[in-house]
Amino acid sequence: MSVTETSASASRVPRLGRPWVTRLVMLVFLALAVAVVWISNILLTERFTETTRNRAELRLALYSGNILSEVQRNSVVPLLLSRDPVLIRSLEQNDFSSTSAHLIDYVDEIDAASLTLLSREGRVVAATNRAHLSELRANQPYFVEAVRSSDTVFNISESDVGAFGFTFSRRVEANNRLLGVILVEVDLARVVDRWRGTSEAVFLTSSTGQIILSTEPRWRSLTEAEALERQPAPTAIQRALEATGNWAFGDPGPYFFGNETIRLESRIPFRGWRIVSYTAYASVRERVNGVLALEIMGFALLLAGAFYVLSRRARLQSVVLQRESAELRRLNTRLQREIAERQRVERTLEEAEQSLAQSQKLAALGEMSAAVSHELNQPLAAMKTYLAGARLLLQRRRVDEAASSFQRIDDLIERMGAITRQLKSYARKGGDALEPVDLRDALKGAMTMMEPQLRTTAVEITQSVPRRPVMVLADRLRLEQVIINLLRNALDAMKDSARRELDLMIVEGEEAVLTVRDSGDGIDDLESLFEPFFTTKKPGEGVGLGLAISSGIVSDLGGRLTARNGAGGGAVFEVRLPRLGDRDADDDGLEAAQ
Repeated sequence: MSVTETSASASRVPRLGRPWVTRLVMLVFLALAVAVVWISNILLTERFTETTRNRAELRLALYSGNILSEVQRNSVVPLLLSRDPVLIRSLEQNDFSSTSAHLIDYVDEIDAASLTLLSREGRVVAATNRAHLSELRANQPYFVEAVRSSDTVFNISESDVGAFGFTFSRRVEANNRLLGVILVEVDLARVVDRWRGTSEAVFLTSSTGQIILSTEPRWRSLTEAEALERQPAPTAIQRALEATGNWAFGDPGPYFFGNETIRLESRIPFRGWRIVSYTAYASVRERVNGVLALEIMGFALLLAGAFYVLSRRARLQSVVLQRESAELRRLNTRLQREIAERQRVERTLEEAEQSLAQSQKLAALGEMSAAVSHELNQPLAAMKTYLAGARLLLQRRRVDEAASSFQRIDDLIERMGAITRQLKSYARKGGDALEPVDLRDALKGAMTMMEPQLRTTAVEITQSVPRRPVMVLADRLRLEQVIINLLRNALDAMKDSARRELDLMIVEGEEAVLTVRDSGDGIDDLESLFEPFFTTKKPGEGVGLGLAISSGIVSDLGGRLTARNGAGGGAVFEVRLPRLGDRDADDDGLEAAQ
């Protein structure tokens, strides 16, 4: 399958939107879900809290009414019993054999906790609880206050275990004569038992703020602040619920907003009593939880549906991507093979270019060989003459003059060695290592190599070279090869010219510029000049690689080789190379020496 077919098949599959768009939609959805849950929580909490508060206020009013009703109902009993003829007769006659039974009959009818009849001395003479008979209670507040008052007296007494007793007492008299005291004990504890089992903590305080009745036994006889410090309201509610076997309250910790409980207070119109309730948020939590759970479940279903759709589309796209990946892997494998083949060809081409450059250099050497051999023949002929003369001088015993001839022979040998060393050095391949090179020295070496040809061609050479070194970073052999190519081209261009002038100039500025100007006919096609195998020479005189190779060498050195026609005729070639400063040249020279 081709790449075009793969792309066409992929276009038929629904593609996922941009990743950032999908993420943005998901973030907006989650923000909307959080906002809905948050607002719902606030509204529902406020609504259900108000409902819970109203119900708690209603229950508190019922509790207050129950206590007041119980107290008022029992407050009438002492007045009725103080006028009972049976009790009055028993006190007058001091006969109490059936009085206790009579009180027991009464206690069932009036639903009091207990009834006690005390004599005028304060001794228990009759009681519904016969265990208290004959007890002396003359010092008890309810007896003392009843004897001193003509009305019914209410008293609260605290036992050793922290429980409170509530009593009504009234004096029993006949003909304005004190006979005794009737005592009615009120059972308010059973009212508290009816409070237990609700999600509330309820307590009753006296006018002094002391808790006298409470659903939490630990609170009794304490103030509200002391009680809450010892046993917090939520814990007290939980204990009350656990005591009745109701475990629906759960964790009493704070939930969403507000406090853990609702505090309500109501005054009872009896002796400054107050009734206080702490209502838990249990019902509010449960109801708000239920609604929020439904909302969260709905959002979760929508989110799951969206994920399902996205995952299904992703799976479809994944299948296509897998097919495309397999095709791409095959194309990549083929491309790697092609790249490897191209690299191999490039290495071969690079080697061929190096070989061509070397061949071009050797070809230049071949062209210079005739002039070089002529240059060498002259010293050889002179040496032969000097040797013949030295032999004659030695035969005539003129040693000093013979030594002078030998010195001249030695100078000629040194000159021949310099020529051959220059040729050998030029024939060697250049390396890759760059070093600081004085552009003047490179020009001088190239001129030395071309000296025989320049001499035989009869060229008028003009040189303009700075006195100070012009340092560039280059390979000297390759740089000399470029200069020799330019000199050879200049000589070839002036071969048929009547006026043969060669201007060589080195200028230094931001760049080091070597200019080679000839007085030939100029260049017709400047655009194709540096292309391989382009030449203006006659067949057999050149293959058109010299300038292409020279341009490549200059580019490798970080410079440029340019050509133009001069204003007065002829061609002008410029070699532009980055110039090294004095410090850079010293540093690079030191590194090269190391």
